[in-house]
Amino acid sequence: MKKLFYIAVFGLVLVACSRINPADKAAHAAKQYYDYLLKGKYESFVEGHYMPDSIPESYRSGLITNARMFIKQQQREHRGIKETRIVNADADTALHTANVFLVFTYGDSTSEEVNVPMIESKGIWYLR
Repeated sequence: MKKLFYIAVFGLVLVACSRINPADKAAHAAKQYYDYLLKGKYESFVEGHYMPDSIPESYRSGLITNARMFIKQQQREHRGIKETRIVNADADTALHTANVFLVFTYGDSTSEEVNVPMIESKGIWYLR
């Protein structure tokens, strides 16, 4: 009887998880990628970009360098980005795209809302 209860609960959890709004999935993915950037995980941030084909290592290294430079620029101009927050997201399920709106809160107490375009491929949301 106890086993049956656990199986039923597990089934309900699976059903609930499968009904997560695609826009919410895209929003959480976008936030995660930018959190990687803020934590200095530049490689993970770059891997979060949609690249249907493989790219040369020199190009990948350039993207990582650009991510580092972006963070240094934000540090100089705003004392860094201290937090990312999801504001809104909307998804086009037919095209497998989404627009996620994040707010960057800077170290100088200013904030900025940015649009982060996303694309879904094989069930994973990527930065576009």
